[in-house]
Amino acid sequence: MNRNRSLATLAVAALVLACGSRAQAQAVATAKQAFQLSAFGGLSGVATGLYGGGNLSVTAGANLAFPGYFGFRPSVTLRGTYPVASGNVIGERNVLGGLQVERRYGRFHPYGDILFGRGQINYAPGYQLTYYTFDSQGNDILYTYTASSSNVISPGGGVDIDLTDHFAVKADVQYQHYNTPVTPITPSGHLWATSTTLGVVYRFDFNHHRHSRR
Repeated sequence: MNRNRSLATLAVAALVLACGSRAQAQAVATAKQAFQLSAFGGLSGVATGLYGGGNLSVTAGANLAFPGYFGFRPSVTLRGTYPVASGNVIGERNVLGGLQVERRYGRFHPYGDILFGRGQINYAPGYQLTYYTFDSQGNDILYTYTASSSNVISPGGGVDIDLTDHFAVKADVQYQHYNTPVTPITPSGHLWATSTTLGVVYRFDFNHHRHSRR
């Protein structure tokens, strides 16, 4: 009888240790996945803010999400936009980074962001600023602005909609503030562009090997 009790006690102890080890392993896996890395890409329609000009652009970037707080999840994000069809007015390109905050509702991940970076405006013929000045000897010098670079501030937001554990679709809108020296064309000296992006998100899972062992 005592022997049976001893065997039962050992069995229970082994079961408790096994469950504890599994729970600890799951806790470590969960802790490691508290940070989520994802990449995204898509096509953007850009309203340049100048005389109805528009660009068809490619946008791509990456996002690193941190553990959530009170239902909100902060992340840092980096993205770049490059025009593949600039139209006949101007072409706008930029590289931006900043802070994003999202909140999840089932498959839906709405978010807002504020981004900063550098951008460049390329001016098409007819929208370039050409002017004359004089050198020290009184000779004419012709200057033409074909492009200008400036800091860019971009508030915006969007939503990611989960398709699977790894893939989601993205709808995104960014309002982008450029400075420009071409004041005869833009008397205010700046432009507000609107970039609307439809794309795909891929979420990396660096712990996928743990799932295959279950």
